This record gives sequence, C-alpha cells and structure tokens, in this order.
Amino acid sequence: MIRDLKQVRNIGISAHIDSGKTTLSERILFYTARIHKINEVRGKDGVGAVMDSMELERERGITIASAATYCEWKKHNINLIDTPGHVDFTVEVERSLRVLDGVVLILCSVAGVQSQSITVDQQMKRYQVPCIAFVNKCDRSGANPAKVAKQLKTKLGHNSVLMQLPIGLEDKHQGVVDLVAMKAYYFEGEHGERVAVKEIPEDLLEAAKEAREELIDAASLFSEELTDAILEESDISEELIKNAVRTGVISRQITPVFLGSAYKNKAIQPLLDAVLDYLPSPLDIHNEAIDMDNNEESVVLESNFDKPTVALAFKLEDGQYGQLTYIRVYQGCISKGDTLVNSRDGKKIKAGRLIRMHASQMEDVEEIPAGHIGAMFGIDCASGDTFVSPTINYSMLAMHVMEPVISLSIVPKDNKAQINMSKALNRFTKEDPTFKTYVDHETGETIIQGMGELHLEVYVERMKREYKAEVTTGAPRVAYRETITQKSLFNYTHKKQTGGAGQFGRVAGFMEPCEEDFQFVNKITGGRIPTQYIPACEKGFAACMAKGPKLEFPVTGVRVTIDDGAFHAVDSSEMAFQAAARGAFLEGYMKAKPVVKEPIMKVVIETPNEFQGSCMGLINQRRGIIQGSQEEGVMSVIESQVPLSEMFGFSTVLRSATQGKAQFTMEFSSYKQVPQSIAEEIIKQKQEEKKA
Repeated sequence: MIRDLKQVRNIGISAHIDSGKTTLSERILFYTARIHKINEVRGKDGVGAVMDSMELERERGITIASAATYCEWKKHNINLIDTPGHVDFTVEVERSLRVLDGVVLILCSVAGVQSQSITVDQQMKRYQVPCIAFVNKCDRSGANPAKVAKQLKTKLGHNSVLMQLPIGLEDKHQGVVDLVAMKAYYFEGEHGERVAVKEIPEDLLEAAKEAREELIDAASLFSEELTDAILEESDISEELIKNAVRTGVISRQITPVFLGSAYKNKAIQPLLDAVLDYLPSPLDIHNEAIDMDNNEESVVLESNFDKPTVALAFKLEDGQYGQLTYIRVYQGCISKGDTLVNSRDGKKIKAGRLIRMHASQMEDVEEIPAGHIGAMFGIDCASGDTFVSPTINYSMLAMHVMEPVISLSIVPKDNKAQINMSKALNRFTKEDPTFKTYVDHETGETIIQGMGELHLEVYVERMKREYKAEVTTGAPRVAYRETITQKSLFNYTHKKQTGGAGQFGRVAGFMEPCEEDFQFVNKITGGRIPTQYIPACEKGFAACMAKGPKLEFPVTGVRVTIDDGAFHAVDSSEMAFQAAARGAFLEGYMKAKPVVKEPIMKVVIETPNEFQGSCMGLINQRRGIIQGSQEEGVMSVIESQVPLSEMFGFSTVLRSATQGKAQFTMEFSSYKQVPQSIAEEIIKQKQEEKKA
C-alpha cells in the first residue's frame, strides 16, 4: 500500500436510486485497469456489475450492501466504496461516509436533485465529508445539467460551480469542455478509453469563456493569489484555479460540478482526474477520538505510521473463512501479528490475515497503514468498534444509527430451520445495526425489525439462500408508542408486611408530557425520601416505560417529578421504593389521558405528470397529508407524510396505478397521535391477541 498519503484518496459514490452509481464504479475500475471487461448492472448475460457481488443484487439490479475496492490512477491509490441508493439500506451509506474522506455525489441530468440525494447530503453534512458532483446521464432525453447545478444551490444549499460544459446533449452528447484547461475532450474507442483533446468548438467558445469567468469568480474567494491575479489582469494558470477550488472543496464551501454519461463511457477519465485534484487526501482531514482514560477529552489523530494505532471497524461480513471486518486505520499501522485492544470491551485481539478488498475478491497484504481502508479476518467484534494499540485507550465516535420502523414476525418451518434461523439472525444483527430481532414473550414469536419492507424482504431471502432456513413471515407490526397528554398527580404508598422486616415506601409527585423520551426530576426536600433511595425511585419509573399500562406499547415523552414521600427506618429498602415508583406510575398514568402514537413516514413519490392525480388519491386514501408537489419537466415529485401502518404493500398498488412508471422512497419522520377510530381498532386487536 502506498505510504505517501498525498497520493491516497478514500472516496465514496453516493446518490439517489438508479442514478448510475454502480455503472460509474464499473467504468472507473475499467479505466484504471482493475477489470478488463465492462459488465452492466442488469447485464443480459446475468453476470452483473463487479461491485454488485451478491446474487440478490444482480437479480434485482440494485445495490444492497456497500462494496469496497481500490484502484490506481496516475500513481495515486484510490480506495472506493460504492453505496446503495435505496433508503432501506441507508446504514450502508452512513457507515461508509463515517470512514471516507470525500464523496462523488451523482445526480441524474434529467431528474436532478431527488429525495434520496437530500438524505445523502444530510449524511455528508453530519460527518463533514467534502464532495464533488457528477451530473450523469447527459445522453438521456431531457438532460439539463445547468438546471441540476442550480438545484444543488436551491435544494441542497451547495455553492455549486460548473467545471465543464457539455458538447451536445441527449443523443448528440459527444464530450465535455474543460473550463480550467479551456480544451474540448472527446472519448473515442469501443469503450471511450481514448481521450481526444481538441480545441473548443466555435459555437461553444463564448459560453465557455463566460462559464470560466464564473468559475474563477467563485474560486477566488478561497485564494488570495487568484484574487491578486484577477485584479492585476495577469494570466491565470490552471494550477492557481485548481488549488483555489481544492481549498473550497475541502472546507465544504464549494461544490465543483462535472458532467458525462457513465453508461455511454463519456467523461469518466476527467472525473478521475478531479478526484485527485479536488478531493482531500487523509492528510487534509481532521479526525478526532476521545481519550477514555482522560475524562473523554478529544484527541486529534494524526495520519502518522509511527504513532500508536487507532482503527475503526465500520462494516462486518460473513465470509467463507469467517468474519470479515472492514477497517479504516486513522493513526499508526496494523501489521500481521500485531496485538490490538478493542476499546469497547478491553479484549485483546491479534491481527492475523490482512487483506485489501476488490468487491468480493481479496488480496493479502502485510500491513494496513494509516489513511488506508482494508479488512481483517477472524476478529470477533461489532460494527463501530475501535481497535487501538495496548498503550492507549482511545475510542472513535460511533456512527449515527436510525431506529428500525417496521416489524415482521417470522416462523421457522421445522427444527432444522429454527437452528439455521438463529445462526442467520445472530449474523445479520451483528452486520447491520438497523436490523434488530427479539422474541415477543407474550406471543412467543420471533420478531425482526428493519428500515422498510425491502430491507426485511432481503434478509428473509438471505436466510433462505445463505443459511437454508425456510421461514414464513407474518403480518408486519408497526412500532406504536404510548404517551400522556396532560399533567396528573400521584401519591402512592407501597406497604407489605410479611414475617420479619416488611416493605414500605411512599412516593408522591406529578407526571407531565415532555419532548424527551423520559425525564426524572427529584424535588425531594427535608429528607422525606433518603438520598440513597432516589435512584431506586428513578429505576422503578424507568422500568415502566418499556411497556405502557394502556396497550403495552413502549411509553415516550414523560417527565416524572417527585416532591414528597415517606420512609420507614426498618421496612424501607431500594426494592420497596422501586415497587412504590411502579405503583405511582400506574396511578398517575391512567389519570394523564394516555394516547397511542404511530410512526409517520416521509413519502416522496416520483411519477410521470399524467399520474399525478392518481398518486395524490392513493396518499389521501392512506390518511396521508400532501406537503407539496412540483413538476420537473415530464415528472412530478409529490412529498407527503403518511402513517406507516397504511404503507404496507404500497409499492404494488403504486405500480399498478401508474403502469409501473412511478417510484417512491420512504423514511421515518416522526411519531404522531393516532385518530380515535384507529386507536379503537388497535385496542380491539390487542384484546383479541390476548384471548388467542
């Protein structure tokens, strides 16, 4: 692995579904000579793209798991991660962005900034990842890269600036004009592998000069030298512009926009040059850890090979030789045989086999130095664990993990399927933090939870294929919540007399709605409840939040304040006060007018204009609220909020209503109170379940 980190780039490719991420990755690998034949995402021969190595990905023509690879371009080492676009697999994007230094954000030249582009942009903001934009599909009918560059400004708030102009659009798309070099690039050969550099066509020269002025104007904010050159009206070199743009990109204050068509093999080589010119190397990025031995103070990590090692496990996979742990090394160097410590549990591990990934293929290496991404075999750990040298105790901040919003019950066919299902669930929950499973003690059912129908569908399919676990799935269950709507008082005495010491504790106060899940406020004065029993009271109240007295759903949004109580010198104990708190909660809760809340999803439908009315009708039928709709050329985008319970099977209904031409994305938005009629149905359903 290259040790000169100025020549290393850790980049991701992110975008909305179907923007061409995997197609672009495939071209990058071809031009960097990592592969010698281009395969399409939905290849006729059934081979599929290299980066879609999972059988399910090739069948469905979508990316499910992020795939890592590396390649070399102009003596630079590029570690590349192709991420999924579907919102159900958002954790794959999240974990990739956590460890990457830069991103190529792909946008479709026809659809522009779409709903999932907005989600990806929010994730990039969360981890402060610099990006360059690539407007793909310039060969498609209705392509308008200038409009997309504007949308980057208006919809995402990026300071976008065009670095290229298209030479022809739609079926006349031939190449691009480079506004820095002021040259025209054409792509010749069977796969566009030969870049022909020519003079700019006459009819584009004036537009190119204007666009270059705009580019220099935007870049001058990041370079005094460039500003001086403009004021002195001296020649402006390519180097001067590139350095200014690079400074702006690394500080996330400018987003250069490149154009092309991955499918038609146009303008991928200039994009690779842009990755080297504008995206940061590991040396340009500020990374921090917290020192667990020093009051969790922040420590700046250096991409220095001789310092103690700090590495983050960001993804796990079940390989044929055991668990495969993807790691990013931030400081130091991991060599074969090194002893590392997992800072989460303090367990020592020995680095055995170290590899570099190329999608599903692998290559053994002797070491993984700082600034690089690699993988280790045979290490038992969880996603998000930090590995450090034994001399330090640092921990990296874990990534943001969204809570699952949809549940399914799964039942194994027989005993053998039961054993295999357990193995599969154990594996999947380790691999994917947004996939959770538990056994419902009341019904005895195994429940799986995830980010959407497709997410769970894929895992059930993987159980059958990879673990031979035949399972049947039951109706999805919605993660309802309970909460209170008004303030109520409680005053509860717990008294129990048995032989010997009894139990005594009195707890009084009030509960009220609040924004957080649970708050406990202690306003006891005069030692009415001794200090040592206060934590027991809090524990008792907190325990009641797991299952609400009304319908046994988890309780959220309750602030409990205790301001009075009583104890007995002999009979009071922690156990007694826990029981008193539980009794007080039950007493106050039913007086506080509890209600049921349901998850509301942000649903964005993209449909041809002719079906706009039908799609709005479908949302209204599902208790949805339309928040806005806009026409973008031939397509309409409808944004709405719909209860999750109404969204099951929506994809089938939407397809049949729009001749299969519409698509939608759905992500969790908030919890809202359930209407009375629906609440009554839920109560009825719960009662029937209890009888059964």
